[in-house]
Amino acid sequence: METVNGTLIDPAPALKASARPVGSHYSAARLEIAELEKRLRLKFTLVDGESGDTVDARPATPGGDWLIRGAVCREVATRRQVTVIEDHEALVVLAVPVVDMPRSGKGRGVSGYAPVHVAVTQFLTKPAHRDEDHQQLAAALGISVAEARRWAEQQSPRSVNAVIEQTQLVCDMLAAERRSESLQAELDSVAENLAASYEELSLLYRVTENLRLSGGAEQIARLAMQWLTDVIPAQGFAILLNASAEATGGGPRGPILLTEGRCPLDRNQFARLVQQVVPADIRQPFVANRHVTRELPQHYAGVDQLILVPLAAEDKQFGWLAAFNHADDLEFGTVEASLLSSVATILGIHAGNVELYRGQTELLGGVVRALSSAIDAKDPYTRGHSDRVARVAVRLTKQLGHSLEFQQTVYLSGLLHDIGKIGIDDEVLRKPGRLTDAEYEHIKLHPEIGYKILVGLKKFDNVLPGVLHHHEAWNGNGYPHGLAGEGIPLMARILAVADAFDAMGSDRPYRKGMEDAKVDAILREGAGQQWDAEVVAAFFAAREDIREIAKRDREAYPLDLAQWALAGG
Repeated sequence: METVNGTLIDPAPALKASARPVGSHYSAARLEIAELEKRLRLKFTLVDGESGDTVDARPATPGGDWLIRGAVCREVATRRQVTVIEDHEALVVLAVPVVDMPRSGKGRGVSGYAPVHVAVTQFLTKPAHRDEDHQQLAAALGISVAEARRWAEQQSPRSVNAVIEQTQLVCDMLAAERRSESLQAELDSVAENLAASYEELSLLYRVTENLRLSGGAEQIARLAMQWLTDVIPAQGFAILLNASAEATGGGPRGPILLTEGRCPLDRNQFARLVQQVVPADIRQPFVANRHVTRELPQHYAGVDQLILVPLAAEDKQFGWLAAFNHADDLEFGTVEASLLSSVATILGIHAGNVELYRGQTELLGGVVRALSSAIDAKDPYTRGHSDRVARVAVRLTKQLGHSLEFQQTVYLSGLLHDIGKIGIDDEVLRKPGRLTDAEYEHIKLHPEIGYKILVGLKKFDNVLPGVLHHHEAWNGNGYPHGLAGEGIPLMARILAVADAFDAMGSDRPYRKGMEDAKVDAILREGAGQQWDAEVVAAFFAAREDIREIAKRDREAYPLDLAQWALAGG
């Protein structure tokens, strides 16, 4: 017998022999018992519902025949009902099934947990003052009469039905709380998964939305890495591109390394790492955590965790995408690897499409320049005219504040605006003197001839308005359709000013090029009559640049829009 803080502790020998220390396995059930004790003001002993062994005994809990009680508790655990397991004259022993479920609600859910523990308590149903009562209690509890007397003095008699009802009510309340906690945990988990899925879908959507065949692979790669920092917990990202055609003039360069955040490797180290640790035919993500990276050579010491995925399309590989070092120093897993692989797949397909697009662009450029050369060969006295008109028109378009895409379209239209002269008689086209009316009417056919040459080619659809209408006049006196004012396509109005400027300033067989002052005077006089006054105003705002363009030969603009800024477009 001993007391702790004045509380009697003396379980029977059988209880002492079978009791086991409370570990983490029983902590959830112990919390349930603590709630029962708090709300019912009774002390409970925890019993393993499978073995019948006592797990721990609470202070002031007397003993009893726990071998028999253990067997009965196993049945209580199976039936899952609050049960009176002993009923003496003044003493009742009550067994309460306890659900083995974490209080956090995380786990298999209420329906997946069996009540494998039983909480056992005992209480008096009537006062026990007589020696005879104490002797009966001592026999029932397996303790001495003196111990039974002291225990009885600490008890308040209770109604059996009232205790059972209160116990069932408390159990129902605890079950409802567990259910609520479980549902809240499930809701939090669903919300967390939805948030993660939304971030991943948002990332993939942003990547695909920003794919432009006319844009550079480097640009979308950098954007993708910036967006990856919001979704994947890595300290740094890197993309190694095998080669890039984004240098000035379209010449290839590479490999190049693009980084975001903390990348522990330089370009050469990255390339060597890929060669040394990644299988040559890999198509799946390569994930290496500490148990792998610690075996890497010393010069990769900064790499603790790593994901590597190829940028590939069909059988062609364009580079590698990597995530370095988990932000929380944890391991990278399949979730991060899968998302990185999805982004790499998109970038790889985009790189393949860009390469194909550039090949088509080069072919288109060759066709355009071949046609332009054909015009020069047809009319050697105006050699270079189409190229100068195209570049002057681009400068006017830029001055007017239009987009890079529209500038490119105007440029192509300028190169091809006189393609119809291929169908004009050489004698008329090269005549050194003034044209007759019939000859003039014949040469006026070249816009429509040019339109007919190009109209069947899908790639030239956007340039047709400039080819067909660059000789229309603002006042409606132009040709071939006599359009007026804003009824003339903007592209054609811009080309009209560029065409007139170059024609007046260039030498011809029958005259020398006009002086700058005379050209300026004619353009001012014709503003609002022959030409769009707004375009003429743009000419004078950019006059010095335009005259510099006309005076010196320079490399033509690239037809790949991504290179225009580098080329000065």
